[in-house]
Amino acid sequence: MRRVIILGSGMVGATMAMDLSVDPALRVTVADVRSEALAALAQRLGVGTLQADLSDPGAVRRTVAEFDLVVGALPSHFGLQTLRAVLEAGKPYVDISFMADDPLALSAMARERGVVAVVDCGVAPGTSNMICGYAASVLDPCEALHIKVGGLPAIRRWPYEYKAPFAPMDVIEEYTRPARMVEHGEVVVYEALSGAELVDFAGIGTLEAFHTDGLRTLIDTLRVPHMTEKTMRWPGHIALMRAMRETGLFSREPITVRGEQVVPLDVTSALLFPKWMYEPGEEDITVLRVEAIGRKDGERVRMTWDLVDRYDHATEQRSMSRTTGFPATIVARWLLAGRVTEPGVHPPEVLGRMPGLLDAMLGELRTRGVEFHAHVELA
Repeated sequence: MRRVIILGSGMVGATMAMDLSVDPALRVTVADVRSEALAALAQRLGVGTLQADLSDPGAVRRTVAEFDLVVGALPSHFGLQTLRAVLEAGKPYVDISFMADDPLALSAMARERGVVAVVDCGVAPGTSNMICGYAASVLDPCEALHIKVGGLPAIRRWPYEYKAPFAPMDVIEEYTRPARMVEHGEVVVYEALSGAELVDFAGIGTLEAFHTDGLRTLIDTLRVPHMTEKTMRWPGHIALMRAMRETGLFSREPITVRGEQVVPLDVTSALLFPKWMYEPGEEDITVLRVEAIGRKDGERVRMTWDLVDRYDHATEQRSMSRTTGFPATIVARWLLAGRVTEPGVHPPEVLGRMPGLLDAMLGELRTRGVEFHAHVELA
């Protein structure tokens, strides 16, 4: 029996645990610092648990030492240090962290230790990257790649038109981190929340999309002259977040208030994040569109993959947790089965270029109720 440990017992980590624990060939353990979250998972899923402070890289190394594979579901600010700790422990790794750092910087370490690590393995980045890698491999040339993704509450509520389906601090990161795009083969940097446009989705309605720094490794791994990535929300959210950011409410720089030093982001987090929490049973939606433009069989075509996924009432799982967690658990099984064996730190677009893997991923997602619709048209 293979031993798998999941780092983090949040919404995505719990979904990962549910998916992996149904496999009789796997013994699943979840690690977290929060004893109450671990106890709830153990009772609901029958998985093993380990209480550990995963903010400490030394604790991570000790925690993963006895396991055959590690799956990461920690907030982004732990991303790079956790990746390094797992590689130092010599364990294969699949991770979803939206880390600000470049994970490929640790690829040489992974190769030296003979370890396979797949990073950014969620929905976007994640499945979107696999689609981009596939498209770039079948279009000759691939001229453009455009990604639009959003996690939304099914019911809009004033004033935020939003709730957070993953770590709220990582959401704020999307609103502050400069957004890198590729135009005419050159990297261009835009302010986050800029480039607003309206996008229509059948069965959903009109959403607003804005620049975020979601291309990530695609900038370095694919030679495509035009690449963009935007996040989508219900209309009205952009203006509110821009106003909050420009007021300084997302700043990490301390200010003095009545003689006391306070960090604006800490105050904002304490006030805002509880209002962004989903209530039990409250529905969410994940929307993703990946467009690729280029030539195939002598014709200029547009290839489009669309996903509209909703809260699963049968399992009481959030859509964003499912669409983020399932790609990681699918790839985790591939690593255990020896389907991906090249040592190094790999982003998902590398897997997308491998024959048959994108079809395998979309097929596995379909069996879990997450269904992409693809079509090709002349461009």
